[in-house]
Amino acid sequence: MDWNNIKTTKYFKEQVLRKRPYLKSQWCSDIIEKELNKIIQEDGRIRYWGYIQEENKYLRIVTLEDKTLHNAFFDRNFKEKSNNEV
Repeated sequence: MDWNNIKTTKYFKEQVLRKRPYLKSQWCSDIIEKELNKIIQEDGRIRYWGYIQEENKYLRIVTLEDKTLHNAFFDRNFKEKSNNEV
């Protein structure tokens, strides 16, 4: 999969990919399909988190309401909840 097969905002194409050329389209599409965590913001944007095994890091994806990719970055502060946490 490549970036031409994913709907993205102008901001994502012009700013995010320029600043973070290491991002892979497959990572983003996989996280949106099988997120570890998902939060809908008040403005309608949706935050998704997923674990990227090859980087040993959590990636946060931000989309518009229609799942158009708007931002993506490694989230150093994300911690996956254990089954014991409420």
